[in-house]
Amino acid sequence: MKRIFALLAILSSLDAFPLDEIVKKEEFKLGSYTTVSGKTIPEVRFGYETYGKLNAEKSNAILIAHYFTGNSHAAGKYAASDAGPGYWDGIIGSGKALDTDKYFIIAVDSLVNLTPGEPTTITTGPASRNPKTKRPYGMGFPLVGVRDFVNVQKRLVDSLGIKKLLAVTGASGGAAQAMEYAVAFPKEVGKVIAVIGPGLSLPPYTIALLDLWSAPILLDPKWSKGQYYGKTAPLAGLTESLKLITHSSVSFDWAQTVGGGFESDSRAPLTAYEHRYAIEALLQTRGEARASKIDANSLLYMAKAIQSFNVENETSALAAEVLFIPVRSDLIFPPELSVAAARTLCTKGKKAMVSVLETTGGHLDGLLKIAEAATPITQFLNGQLKSCP
Repeated sequence: MKRIFALLAILSSLDAFPLDEIVKKEEFKLGSYTTVSGKTIPEVRFGYETYGKLNAEKSNAILIAHYFTGNSHAAGKYAASDAGPGYWDGIIGSGKALDTDKYFIIAVDSLVNLTPGEPTTITTGPASRNPKTKRPYGMGFPLVGVRDFVNVQKRLVDSLGIKKLLAVTGASGGAAQAMEYAVAFPKEVGKVIAVIGPGLSLPPYTIALLDLWSAPILLDPKWSKGQYYGKTAPLAGLTESLKLITHSSVSFDWAQTVGGGFESDSRAPLTAYEHRYAIEALLQTRGEARASKIDANSLLYMAKAIQSFNVENETSALAAEVLFIPVRSDLIFPPELSVAAARTLCTKGKKAMVSVLETTGGHLDGLLKIAEAATPITQFLNGQLKSCP
């Protein structure tokens, strides 16, 4: 069991040199918002964090959208006693790739964020209270897509007086948001850095994967068609969903480091059905730990939103240069998707390039090993990378 918790610590580890500042969560209130599908959300609020300073010309801003299960805590700590810094601390800070001496970084919480109950997340979604009924929306909350995510992000950017973003970036689902933002507002984005992203649209394989991630929640009787607020949450189904998400996010090589041994030498799997292999126990432990912090309906809504990503027919509007950073061992968004997207953009006369992160940990390396992509990110922001060879 000690081995299991050691592996959990490795999986959750981040850069050892945190942003040297205490950060705080800010709240943005939008008021009424009408979704792309025509539904009105009467009160919208979401959180954001900033690092660095906005220059007088307001020309040095970089927007960060977060990944599927993340939030806007991309760097630094809320208190010195925090166990670790934000997820991209390895590239955010003085002298780092996203240099806070040069850039003003804005990291945002998405709509339907998975952790609405956490004090460090501010979001509007199915767990929010409907102003009319004073009760949580549940599955009555309007469906939203990636375009809705970036539409509300744009309102925040406007409120800060920023006319054009130097860059938009994000990992995984955040990469999809970055591409969507650049297509939706082409004159207002200079560069895109898409890390472990799907390219220009979500592939059928990953659309199906998101459906599989959602399925255990729907099968849990305690889900009760989304009306579980104030009752027992569907933690069993949610735990299974999170186990699937973790398994998808790592790699074959990562699993080999866990090994095929037993959870305990005294609990050989063939001596009792409930006895498990070490990798089963690891996924179970991690799933249970995360389930207590995540809202099941929000996971369903986030999956539906990410499935909607598709800018294949809108790239003619794109004005930004694009850097794709896939991970060689990624099973969710293999590097071939980024290569194909870059070729498509180059064929259309756009500027695009690919820098593959040669690591073996799978999709999660776009978070845990992001510091290894510091050089291409820095070169791209400085205009030193050659596009469309």
